[in-house]
Order: sequence, then structure tokens, then C-alpha cells
Amino acid sequence: MKNFLLAPYLFLFFACVDKQEKIFPAKVHLTESVYASVTVQPDSLYQAYAPVAGILDRNLLEEGDLVRRGTPMIQMVNSTPKLQSDNARLALQLAQENFSGPSAVLSSLEEGIRSATLSYKNDSMNYFRQKRLWDQNIGSQVQFETRKLAYEISGNNLEQLKDKYVQTKNELSTQVRQALNNYNTSELSTKDFTVSSKINGKVYALYKKPGEIVSTMEPLASVGSATDFIIELLIDEVDIVKLQLGQKALITLDAYGDSVFDAKVSKIYPKKDERSQTFKAEAIFNTPPTALYPGLAGEGNIIISEKESVLSIPREFLLEGNKVRTADGVVEVVTGLKNLERVEILNGINEYTEILKPEE
Repeated sequence: MKNFLLAPYLFLFFACVDKQEKIFPAKVHLTESVYASVTVQPDSLYQAYAPVAGILDRNLLEEGDLVRRGTPMIQMVNSTPKLQSDNARLALQLAQENFSGPSAVLSSLEEGIRSATLSYKNDSMNYFRQKRLWDQNIGSQVQFETRKLAYEISGNNLEQLKDKYVQTKNELSTQVRQALNNYNTSELSTKDFTVSSKINGKVYALYKKPGEIVSTMEPLASVGSATDFIIELLIDEVDIVKLQLGQKALITLDAYGDSVFDAKVSKIYPKKDERSQTFKAEAIFNTPPTALYPGLAGEGNIIISEKESVLSIPREFLLEGNKVRTADGVVEVVTGLKNLERVEILNGINEYTEILKPEE
């Protein structure tokens, strides 16, 4: 009677097992990859800022225009630097005239030195003539002392004028150099109101219109390479340790549908973005698409490793990361490479082991 009652349950059990999906491990080419979100950007892309504040007078180029290094792109206006430059120019002219002009300060000192030299020579001759007479006991001592005093006074006066000339010349020369530096600085400030391109490339964006106030904190334009593009990859922090320079990347772009483009990892940034908890890497196309634009988005898979004829099973057949269900019960396995679909089996089962899909 008991065997009769047990039979329906055994039938139901084997019927459920028969209905459960079963497979055998298969040897396939297995690739392990790391997923990344993708954004395409021009190489050497940078934001152009104004070095000084002002008002935007006009944009000298349009978005999409090609530029050469040093090409003026944006013109600003501000009257203050112009006035400062004019004042600096006038100060330089005054300093130069004082130093070497027709009414220069040094000219009057030179004239004074010439007069003092003549006085000194005259007093010198008178003194030495009187000294010779005095040595011969001719003349009075008062005359000798008077000639000697005049000679010494004129000599001291000449030396003082020479010292004053050298000192004044040094001061005026310093004033000229300072005025020239101030003028050059003011000229640079005036030139700062023209923003020029730092690279050969293309203007991708202009952010301000004529008449708008410009500050040093806001970008005025976006400029980058016209021909070379890079692929920005955002990598999850659990995968970044698997990346190496030169690894192959398979890129898909939303703008190109199912087309897959080969690329190569060219740079890995060491700092994590704390907001997104991701790391940034860059790749370059082996053969880029025919047309690329800044901001094109897509997905990428970076190839970490590849193996031929690998014993593997679908990932959904794996239990708890290292177990599979067989007709004989749950078996522990050793796994290897993994991708989104399959996982390599290194030990625990073989290609003849029938495994069951876990119940949902």
C-alpha cells in the first residue's frame, strides 16, 4: 500500500526533472572583457578663458571654423587698460626725454661740469704759480692761502658735480627701464582682450554673444583637434585593476547602430571620480568612423584575455559563484574566465556532465 502511494510522487519528481532545462558543458572560444560607457571627444580639447574681465565686442570666428595656433577668436573691450597703456606710454616718453632728450637733466649737469672744470683748471694754475713764488719767498702768505683755498674748493665742487652726474644718470636710466616695463605690461594687458587659439584645430563652441559681460571664471569657446578624436571610457572601480595600456577595445556608438569599431587603450587616469565612483581611461580608434562629433555616446568592451577551446557553461547555470546542479546533485566547480554570457570551468565537471538550470 505504501509503495502504491509513493509512486505518484516519484513520477511527479522525475517529470519535473525531465522538464527542467539541461545542457552539457561546451568547448568554445571565450573572451573576458570589461564594460565601459563611451564618449567621443576631439583630441586636445580645451576651454578658452578670458585672462581679464571685460565686455565681449565680437566673435571673430564661427562655430565649425578651422583655426591655426595664434588665430584671434574673440575680441573684448575695456577702456581702463587702454587708458593705463596711454599713461604708461607718456611716462616712458618723459623718462626718455629726461635721460637723453634736448632738455635732459643730464645736459645741464654736463654744462655745470664743463664750467667747474674750467674753474678748477684756472684755480689750479693760479695756485701752482703762487706756490712756486711762495717757495721762492715771493709774495705774501695770505695770497698763497687764498689761491690754495680756491683751488681746493673748485676741485671739490668738480668732484661733487661728477658724482651727482653719475648718480642722476643711474636714476634716470632706472626710471626709463621701469617706465618701459610698465608700458610693456600695459600693452600686454591691452592684447589680453583678444583671445587667440592655442592649437591648430576647430572651434566647436562659442559660449558668449557680443555685448555680454565676460569674466575670467567662464569659458568663452571650446577648441579641439579637427581630425583626431579620442574615446573617453568610464570604468567601474572593481574592473580598473584589469586594464593595461594597449588592450583591445570594441566600441559601439549610438549614432552608428550595430557597427563595431576596433580601438586600443592609450591612457589610464590614476584618480577615481568620487562622485561617479568610476575611473577614466582613453582609447584611440584603429580605423575611425567616417564622421565624428564631440559628445557621441556609446558602449565599449575592453578585452582582458582570450582563450581557445575553453570548457564553459552559461552563467545562469552557475550557483553561488562556484557550484552547478547535476542529475546526481550539486557539484562544486573551479571557474576561470568570465564574460556576460559564459564562464570557464577549470575543474569539477567535464563536457559529458549533464547539468541542470537552477530553478528561479
